[in-house]
Amino acid sequence: METVTVTRTIAAPESAVREAILDVEPFMRAAGFDEVDVDGDIIDLTNRVGLAEIELTVERVDDPDAVLAYEQHEGMFESMRTVYHLEDVDDGTRVEATTDFALDVSLVGELLDATVVSRQRRRELTAQLESLESAAE
Repeated sequence: METVTVTRTIAAPESAVREAILDVEPFMRAAGFDEVDVDGDIIDLTNRVGLAEIELTVERVDDPDAVLAYEQHEGMFESMRTVYHLEDVDDGTRVEATTDFALDVSLVGELLDATVVSRQRRRELTAQLESLESAAE
């Protein structure tokens, strides 16, 4: 299992950050995905990485400690779960985004390995948290 975690303190109240994250479609688009389609708790994502087009369907799941949590429903991972936690701090709201994943080697093959996926996921999570900073300004 691989883990990617990104944290950032946003100079905004927790309620504003929570609202921005729960506006799921634009929040997911902020990660840089080429296509995002939200239908209830199901989120279809498409991303073109080099010559490959990666399609992933995730489903929102209940996590009482997270503002947003989702798991892979269909896609290239053996398993994948992402959670976003919020914490009030003196200078705003601390956001922690964590993705835990295991690759399905039979689907991914030699084109992508855990290092490449971790780097890409770190960029996506960072872009989402940067979008929260922009919204707070």
